[in-house]
Amino acid sequence: MNPLEPEHRGRWRTLAKLDQPRSHTPTVAIDGKIYIFGGGGHQFASLDASSVYDPKTNRWEMLRPMPTRRSGTIGCVVDGKAYVIGGGFKQPNGEFKFLPTVEIYDPATDQWDAGSDMLQPHDYPGGLVLGEYIYILGGHHPDATKGGPKTDPGFAFCERMNIKTGRWEEIAPLPTPRFALSAVTTDGKILAMGGVAFRPEGFNNFTTIEEFDPSTGRWHIRSDFALPWPAAGQANCIFHGDLYTFGGYSGDGIHPRAARYDAGVGHWFQLPDIPAPRAATGIATLGNTIYLVGGWADDGRTPQDSFFCYERDAS
Repeated sequence: MNPLEPEHRGRWRTLAKLDQPRSHTPTVAIDGKIYIFGGGGHQFASLDASSVYDPKTNRWEMLRPMPTRRSGTIGCVVDGKAYVIGGGFKQPNGEFKFLPTVEIYDPATDQWDAGSDMLQPHDYPGGLVLGEYIYILGGHHPDATKGGPKTDPGFAFCERMNIKTGRWEEIAPLPTPRFALSAVTTDGKILAMGGVAFRPEGFNNFTTIEEFDPSTGRWHIRSDFALPWPAAGQANCIFHGDLYTFGGYSGDGIHPRAARYDAGVGHWFQLPDIPAPRAATGIATLGNTIYLVGGWADDGRTPQDSFFCYERDAS
């Protein structure tokens, strides 16, 4: 990896700790607050505990638990409600169970409702809302329930749900099957980034960015655009029009690295490091701030109760 030009436009702060250590936690922003649902606890135990953070008070408050314990889910916001999608848990026999489950949380009532199950189970996929659809991309392969991630070839299956009807439909598969990827939307298209999968040559972390155009229903591999380093379980977001990437596992360990892609100049800039190495963190944005929730420490198995925020300078 070539060194990036450093940028010192922002700073990190450490905020109030989570109620308990968590990784793989879906994180969403609704009406000026940060919501988290379930995630992975100690020894890979999946959680149902849910919490909300108020930036005005720097305090967490417990919410009604999710009906289903799970981690590796996707969190999306539709009409002020949080959709928690997919994920899975480790069973007592050591095997994993991946879920097609959709559950919907209403902050106004602190109540959960059942949504429509996906066509396939997706654990640790990419996902987002674009237009009138929720998109879910790849994840752990449904047959990789015994061997675990180190032998998982990844899942190419993608689907989307029509928000008005609640119906799921298959869309074109990922060109590169993978899990622990991230997805964002920009210019009306979807970018599926990074991730990991087992290949004949070994366990691969990707710099790959693939672009989906809903108007054509096709994927395009971006040969002109890639992550600045191989990453799986990294946190990505679009913030003030730029793409940001934080942490992740890069084959040689979990890193505190952070970078911003300026589309105007077509270049990545290195940001100040996260206060600690992290992968499988939750991410959300509010105003001029990016929030990173929990995640794995640099040993790749210990969930953390950390809560960091990156504040971008106004200039």
